[in-house]
Amino acid sequence: MNERDDTRSVTTAGARASALLRRPKLWAVPTLLTGLLALLLSLLYMGGIVNPNRSLRDLPIGVVNADTGRPLPGQRQNVGTQVTEAVTGSDTSGKVQWRRLTEAQAQDQLSSAKIYGALVIPADFTETVAALTTGTATVRPTITVLTNPGMGSIGSSLAERINTAAARQSSKTIGEQLTASPAASQADPTTRLLLADPVQVVSRIGHPVGDNSGLGLSAFYYTLLLVLIGFLGGNLINSGVDTALGYADSELGPWHTRRPTVPISRTQTLLLKVVMTAVITVLTTTLVMVATISILGMDAAHIPLLWIYSYCAGLAVGLGVQAINAAFGGIGQLVSMFVFIALGLPSSGATVPLQAVPGFYRLLSLFEPMRQLSDGVRAILFFDARADAGLTRAWTMIAVGTALALLVGFAMTRFYERRGLERMTPQPSGGDRPPGA
Repeated sequence: MNERDDTRSVTTAGARASALLRRPKLWAVPTLLTGLLALLLSLLYMGGIVNPNRSLRDLPIGVVNADTGRPLPGQRQNVGTQVTEAVTGSDTSGKVQWRRLTEAQAQDQLSSAKIYGALVIPADFTETVAALTTGTATVRPTITVLTNPGMGSIGSSLAERINTAAARQSSKTIGEQLTASPAASQADPTTRLLLADPVQVVSRIGHPVGDNSGLGLSAFYYTLLLVLIGFLGGNLINSGVDTALGYADSELGPWHTRRPTVPISRTQTLLLKVVMTAVITVLTTTLVMVATISILGMDAAHIPLLWIYSYCAGLAVGLGVQAINAAFGGIGQLVSMFVFIALGLPSSGATVPLQAVPGFYRLLSLFEPMRQLSDGVRAILFFDARADAGLTRAWTMIAVGTALALLVGFAMTRFYERRGLERMTPQPSGGDRPPGA
């Protein structure tokens, strides 16, 4: 055995896990980083959903007063107007942004993702209330609560709960007025019980979505797919290119290989990864749509538009990953994970409305990719691809994100090259490789 073989044998045989585990320095970095990662992810993810009611601010909800009846005796306003004034004026906490709308305006805003629900007072509301005290009533006064499941199940449920509570409070207020009237004093006990809580609250869907839409959550999960495919695909392309060019090792089980290093600049390497990302995203986008729509049967309209949008969204994420990896090197995957996943999920507004998350997440939503992408997917899937349902903003932000990724990525590679920080890595000699490599 020559001297090199002897040294390699001693080095290989001399290190034991039991001895290395007693070295504090070996524990320090992994322990610190994983602990910090666990703490940050827990705070970020759970901080956005722990208490939506506490964080609720300015949730947009419509109020439609279609009541055309004359005011009751001794009143200056009809009952519908009184209810509207009470509902919109009673909330001093700022949790709800009440919008007084006509029926047509309410339907338009439900269909364009502008409001999470609506409270509708019908045209004959005052008449049906008045009929209760005359003994000629044939139906109960009704207030309708409209939901908007396309805005997400949590947001729609929040609006439905707020609307229902407002309608029931209005019923009690109207009941107090009716039971205090002279006509009510001569009514039988059953009628007086009805007069105490006269309004029937009916809930129905204001803007329906399909049965295969995950109760309005398919837009969020589809967006998450686009982000994950762009993120994971970008990193796989990054590592695959570096391995193929000889700048990273390849290990598959016990087999280890390293290809000869190809002399190539940082800028040309990034250009190679960008082109490959653009080409491969065609395949991944197609497979995502085949899996979700063709195989799983997800409800989707505007299929060609959805494909183009999905491709551009996935490409923007993939290019962002390449730019971050070019700028940060080895820790680029961790940085891009925070940019596209850790900070993106709680600030997307696709599960919990942005009006129901702390202000920190609302700030993130101004630029975090997942929020921008989810608005566009939701508009295409649930709101007939309307531009004012968030699609225009989504396209704009995709263009901005793509341009920013290319600008930052190539600016950083050129900067490193001007500083002489080339990627040339020596190729290991054959004698340094372990047997079987």
